[in-house]
Amino acid sequence: MKKLIFTFVFLLCLSVAFGQNNGKEDLEKLASTLVNQCAGIEENEIVLINGSVRDLELLENLAVNVRKKGAFPLLTIDSERMTKRMFFDVPEKYDTQLSLLNKGLINMMTAQISVSSGETPGLLADVPPERFATRNKAGKPNADLYRQKQIKAISLGNGLYPTKALAEEFGITLDKLTELFWSGVNIDYNLLNETGKKLEAELVGANELKITHTNGTNFTVKINDCKPIISDGVISEEDFKSGFVGRNVYLPAGEVYFAPVENTANGKLVFDHQTFMGETIKNLELDFKDGKLVSMKADSGLDKLKEYYDAQDELIGKFSLIDFGINPNVKIPKGSKFLSYIPAGSVTIGLGNNLWAGGVNNSISGLNFFMPVSTVTLDGKIIIDKGNLK
Repeated sequence: MKKLIFTFVFLLCLSVAFGQNNGKEDLEKLASTLVNQCAGIEENEIVLINGSVRDLELLENLAVNVRKKGAFPLLTIDSERMTKRMFFDVPEKYDTQLSLLNKGLINMMTAQISVSSGETPGLLADVPPERFATRNKAGKPNADLYRQKQIKAISLGNGLYPTKALAEEFGITLDKLTELFWSGVNIDYNLLNETGKKLEAELVGANELKITHTNGTNFTVKINDCKPIISDGVISEEDFKSGFVGRNVYLPAGEVYFAPVENTANGKLVFDHQTFMGETIKNLELDFKDGKLVSMKADSGLDKLKEYYDAQDELIGKFSLIDFGINPNVKIPKGSKFLSYIPAGSVTIGLGNNLWAGGVNNSISGLNFFMPVSTVTLDGKIIIDKGNLK
């Protein structure tokens, strides 16, 4: 689950926490980059900074760098222990409350810098899926308000924050995951923008997009007049003026994503392995008819995903997103189970809410699935060949 709307204090975050293998200089440099280059914080801005207690030094550095610009930081902290207690100790009757605190923060802040929190993949696996749906529904007015405000949002993690748990999930060492994370963060953002512009030129004006794979995937969707969004790690003046979708940065960066034409997705998508709520799903198969998910099955591990999906609104069943990775610094380790949005040539598809990608699906939730080694054609022209960006 990623990028659904925004991250706030106490809001469920299923990403992974920051590894403790980087020196103080790295954390200070990272904080300066996020504040000055990525977010472009200016004097008198009000900046909400939030993340895990594990990353206190980085969060402190962010606050100091914000204040050095003459802006005003508000630092909030969460933890796995608190996240879990917010479900298991707080009465269910409060799930329907609209957060007046979040509403006040939205009306006050001009920017938000979020550091992904959480380390245990199955931390909330025992929470009834209906409670997620209830809280998502209750939070929609705040989500709508957030999109209306001119808030710059920087999110650090993007599903790659290095921890032991995530490294084990990917089947690689923690050192390797840390290397991939920093390689992805420390790329030339101008290079990402140039690559994104080239891919954008291919997508704009195309009619039909097709995805195939040796695992049985055979899928088509219309993309007429699509408006690709280039996630290059920086909120430029042009990005800011473009609206909500342009004011969000996800790091490590390196994606081009867009909303396809509604009700035109047809065919089968097969994913060799996915993870959800700490469970591995093997050979997940999604079948679509006229844009609607009509069948979901897998060899094993499907229960948690199916329970969550069934508890959401009907809009989650709509095919709503295509996301291409363009970051050449993050390469999929051979023999691993590495899944990410950003490696050059990777493909991610999404169901449900796609407002963050410029779409119109306003579901209370969204789901993303990874297909790292597939072939993509535009009106018969290959743009990704077995995971390689042409």
